Amino acid sequence: MLDKHRPNLEVLARAHPDVVAEYADVSKRGDWLAHFEGADVVVMLQAQIGGIDYQEFVDNNVTSTELILEAVKKNKVPQLVHISSSVVESVADDFYTRSKKDQERMVLDSGIECPILRPTLMFGWFDRKHLGWLSRFMAKVPVFPVPGNGKFMRQPLYVGDFCNVIISCIENTVRTGIFNITGHQQVDYIDIIREIKRATKAKARIVKIPYGLFYGLLWTWSLFDRNPPFTTQQLQALVARDEFEVIDWPGIFGVRSTPFNEAVEETFNHPVYSKIALEF
Repeated sequence: MLDKHRPNLEVLARAHPDVVAEYADVSKRGDWLAHFEGADVVVMLQAQIGGIDYQEFVDNNVTSTELILEAVKKNKVPQLVHISSSVVESVADDFYTRSKKDQERMVLDSGIECPILRPTLMFGWFDRKHLGWLSRFMAKVPVFPVPGNGKFMRQPLYVGDFCNVIISCIENTVRTGIFNITGHQQVDYIDIIREIKRATKAKARIVKIPYGLFYGLLWTWSLFDRNPPFTTQQLQALVARDEFEVIDWPGIFGVRSTPFNEAVEETFNHPVYSKIALEF
């Protein structure tokens, strides 16, 4: 496991001491490239998801991919699994979407045969963004704001299911194909928030506020935080009303699609893993 967030690597090392967790910035050449020598499988899932500096998206989504693909070719790694994103088919136009489109195009143009997996919004254990951050914010405030009427359809994907898809690709030596790994339930954003409140027993009152006011609050927040948890670009993506293709990935990969309510319960109430929080 290569990552450049030291505190979270330390959490991983404590939770799973059998896993090699090494600090590395894969957007720059370094000693980390030695891990590709003799490797049987590379799972490429590094990504800059949020932020306000476009160069960070270029570094972490594009430049890093160029170096990894080069290392895979040089060391003749027999199997690669690439984690793309459903946003490559989104109507949104933001830093994340642009850089993920560039990244997937690089993988396709590389000539390396590999499955390309496009997950939708993911949630689950150790989620420092998305639903994990929302749950921690909800626990701290008396009022939880929701933009507009909150009826923005999402297709959330449980990370446990997605991990099983990746494992299936490795164990069954899936060599090629683009697969839209979309959550099988359509859930409005406000209902996601209500489900988090139910599962965590949070006391916060859910309040709808005008979209413009919500946007202005996020913009103001970004003036004081270089790494805001939620940006105006992500807000625009939330309301873009994307609907992604649903395929029979449970049948294709031989895994179960966990119902949303069950997955939320497991995420926030597991006796061990739900208590582990990663640093934002």
